[in-house]
Amino acid sequence: MSVGGRVRLSAAVAVLVVVALMAVAPQVFATADPLQTDVTQALLPPSAEHFFGTDQSGRDVYSRVVYGASRSLGIGLLATSLALAIGLVIGALSGVAPRLVDAVAMRATDVLLAFPEFLIALVVVAVLGPGSANVAIAVTIAAIPVYVRLARAQTRTLRTAEHVEAARILGVPAPAAFARHVLPAVLGALSVLATIGIGSSILAAAGLSFLGLGPTEPTPEWGLMLSGGRNVLGQAWWVAVFPGVAITLTVVAATVAGRTLRARADGRTP
Repeated sequence: MSVGGRVRLSAAVAVLVVVALMAVAPQVFATADPLQTDVTQALLPPSAEHFFGTDQSGRDVYSRVVYGASRSLGIGLLATSLALAIGLVIGALSGVAPRLVDAVAMRATDVLLAFPEFLIALVVVAVLGPGSANVAIAVTIAAIPVYVRLARAQTRTLRTAEHVEAARILGVPAPAAFARHVLPAVLGALSVLATIGIGSSILAAAGLSFLGLGPTEPTPEWGLMLSGGRNVLGQAWWVAVFPGVAITLTVVAATVAGRTLRARADGRTP
């Protein structure tokens, strides 16, 4: 790996570690109650007392960003994990299924892949209704087709690999050989893709929250905070900018880490 690649990866990992720590133990990083309001302290600029200033209700923006990491990262991890698991099952089964079943599954996947993930998530959450759970479901459904396609391709390649054929010749039953030699390799490939998928899921969830389809006030969630600060952007830029920076840094860090892992898996220099 080049020096620049190491620097980028180190910075990305550092950002992800900080975000993960804030998500796990927000009380350690926060300086105030993220739900406590004080209208006399509304729209104060960043200072030593309020690192990121205060919002329209006098709530500490820094503390809300810290506590928002838990919900935003949680939705991203949950949606990506579910999409990976479901995509692995559907893609692997499609890879060994009869031609007609495989063709039907792939055509349905191709139709979904023709639309942007965010558009699919938007349609799903519009049908299910707003809320954190429905946002997670919508983002999961939108992400599944990518994992299905990759899992199917990997399965069709690996099921005829020499080591799998050797296991079959030695008398290992087909299901056991598949579970032992094919699925772990397919899961490894999907896990690399999932690293990038976490950032995409966080961004999609934040976008839905920004549109008012996610959690409701006074929940500290990055997309919702960004939406709440757009109306006062001219007089209090910090209300929207800092949640936006948190989203950007997290998504970029996850993408850099994911692309580096993919490059290593492909034998390329990041």
